[in-house]
Amino acid sequence: MAGNREYKSDVFCMLMEDKKNALQLYNALNHSSYQNPDLLEQCTLEKGISLTVRNDASFVLDANLSIYEHQSSICPNMPLRCVIYFTNIIEKIIKDYNIYGRSLIKIPTPQFAIFYNGSEDQPEQYDLKLSQAFIHPVDKPELELICRVYNINRGRNKELLRRCPVLQEYMTFVDYVREYHAMNDFEDLEDAIHRAIDQCIDEDVLSDFLRKHRSEVVKVTKLDYSFDRQIELERNDARREGLEEGRKEGRKEGRKEGREEGCEIAINCLNRLYVAMTKENRLIDFERIASDEEYRRKLFEEYDIPL
Repeated sequence: MAGNREYKSDVFCMLMEDKKNALQLYNALNHSSYQNPDLLEQCTLEKGISLTVRNDASFVLDANLSIYEHQSSICPNMPLRCVIYFTNIIEKIIKDYNIYGRSLIKIPTPQFAIFYNGSEDQPEQYDLKLSQAFIHPVDKPELELICRVYNINRGRNKELLRRCPVLQEYMTFVDYVREYHAMNDFEDLEDAIHRAIDQCIDEDVLSDFLRKHRSEVVKVTKLDYSFDRQIELERNDARREGLEEGRKEGRKEGRKEGREEGCEIAINCLNRLYVAMTKENRLIDFERIASDEEYRRKLFEEYDIPL
């Protein structure tokens, strides 16, 4: 999601603002044992050349640049996004160096990690490569970037979660929200979030964090769910339209093309709307679009976004 808004993109991002949490996750991923959080230099992108240049968590520790992202929906474009993040961060790091000089400028060694907790079934771990996006595939790409994706849903990557209690507790909170939301027949999301927070506090799960940031956690979680829910609804609509078109034309190609084109258009429109509303600090209104089709269409018209 795009950045520069009143609230952070999600609870994961909020948690990673604490150096102790970021260090704990770094140690868990790298099997290291650093103890001093002050050794960690945060360089998360809050603002960039556009509203979309913002990432969840970045920091330098012992000459290693870690770029961590959280995903609640599958995004094959993460390597491309990480190229942009990496370029922006490195540009800031070397701004006082002469890149045209004779001396070799040393830069931190990068590591790209994605933490996935969406509802779609995914492998425990897998890699996404920038070269997979190349129009002309090559055996030995001259430019490559690899993101390791970690599925942190229940039952996956147990050892990683064991080594990183804050990540495990974060997923406990997410699971409680999902459970209470399902118990409410997927209505009254805010009530589900409050109940999840109350249970976490009772069980000493992220208790200090949730007491301190309760209001913001409720707002970012509602926004996160609303955005993902709307993406899901748009995809389902596109699939139905694609199937109908395929039936009319009697071709499998019609179904496939209809689904792909419909999904792409829907997601692009939502992203444009999201960025436009971010500029005007109207993201609280974004929560309505998943359940109110008329309001959603009104916003598309207001911001001159063609459907």
